[in-house]
Amino acid sequence: MCEKVKKSNAINGRATSTTNNYLRCLAHLTLYYSISPEFLHKEQITDYLYYCKSQHQTPSLSFFKHTIYALRTVYKVLGLKDIRVCLPQIESQRDLPIVLNKSEVRALLKAPKYLKHKLILATIYGCGLRNYELCGLRLQDIDFERKTVFIKKQKGKFDRFVPLSDHLARGLKLYLKTENPEVFLFNSQITKNGFRQGMTTNGVGWIVKENKKAIGTNKKITAHTLRHTYATHLLEDGVNILRIKDLLGHARIETTLMYLHISKVVFSEAFSPLDTLYSQKDVT
Repeated sequence: MCEKVKKSNAINGRATSTTNNYLRCLAHLTLYYSISPEFLHKEQITDYLYYCKSQHQTPSLSFFKHTIYALRTVYKVLGLKDIRVCLPQIESQRDLPIVLNKSEVRALLKAPKYLKHKLILATIYGCGLRNYELCGLRLQDIDFERKTVFIKKQKGKFDRFVPLSDHLARGLKLYLKTENPEVFLFNSQITKNGFRQGMTTNGVGWIVKENKKAIGTNKKITAHTLRHTYATHLLEDGVNILRIKDLLGHARIETTLMYLHISKVVFSEAFSPLDTLYSQKDVT
């Protein structure tokens, strides 16, 4: 069953991390009943989903969602359509992302003590990368002459190029002279066999966590916040929404359109009624 799930996800272009999440949730379900999910009755599935929902409070949380998606995949590849129909629908996440203003970004990029850490944050923001895309960057992906960064397909259905900022290029050239990475742009620690892997997503998350206090804000900031901020700032600086879609590597324009709801561009012709409630002479 697990092998069929892996093959199905690979055929459908799902990321390895997605497959691992599916298998993890299926393992939890298997341990819960001590039986493979393909042999469960509808009532058992319903009871387990109720258990998941009560444990995690809301079906919007990732564990519940991955359990649903994993079960759908299992029942699809096994041809068990009558069981598949009993699975509930998952509502799309409607929370708008947190973004930083430009002063906050400047403070965050200035905060790290080490050049490598500064450049990791600057590359995520300056290129609009997902955390794992940053970790997968190789030296060959950086073209200083063409001023481009190549992002290899990992999520979605296509590779993409993004512009390389002159500011970022200068920093990367200095970094390459001092650090001398061999394969990956940003290395992690040396393994026991002497090989350097790329940065881990946890390592990038730690860098953000260690330096976000420099901003002096109560905003919840993660590495992905910088990607949201990249898209929002591009929109506010006049870049077309369709171009932003391509730069982000979104498969659907609907995903990109959410930035219209948080960009200050949409407020350019709007104002608060408090501004017209009182005339200037009434304000004391």
